[in-house]
Amino acid sequence: MTRIGIILGSTRPGRNGEAVARWVLEIAKQRTDAEYELIDLLDYQLPHLDEAYPPSMGQYSQPHTKRWAETIASYDGFVIVTPEYNHSTSGALKNAIDFLYAEWNNKAVGFVSYGSVGGARAVEHLRLISGELQMADVRSQVALSLFTDFENFSTFKPGPFQQDALTTTLDQVVAWSAALAPLRKA
Repeated sequence: MTRIGIILGSTRPGRNGEAVARWVLEIAKQRTDAEYELIDLLDYQLPHLDEAYPPSMGQYSQPHTKRWAETIASYDGFVIVTPEYNHSTSGALKNAIDFLYAEWNNKAVGFVSYGSVGGARAVEHLRLISGELQMADVRSQVALSLFTDFENFSTFKPGPFQQDALTTTLDQVVAWSAALAPLRKA
């Protein structure tokens, strides 16, 4: 069965992303088209990139990199939950992505973002990064506004239409993950 990892892309204390990622997982777990699991960057404690060789060489030397690579390699696609910080994604997420290369290749990725303008600029950057990693980013995305989908900018209360956007995003990630399966086996 197709395996989809939901990556929680913030490690900041008090992060809004935890509630968002749990919402994504809760809705995803009601589906029968794939297995869904949460991947919390806090559980990996990745330091700033500390490998001597570029990730594209696949010569990982650090135990934390090998563990991270094993986790990412085990999935067929991803939904990345990202905040928007300074018109981009979080440094922790970018760092985690940069640790690996082949483990991301030929996998689908969708985005659930949040911020003052729904995290749209963070997703724009992640789409460029995904292309370089040979990932297929799906068109649909969930853009959560701190003004309308959070109470007092911190209590997550998504508008009802956001579930429809998430359903479409999950549909596309699962479909593309399945379509790319032959490339992952090559």
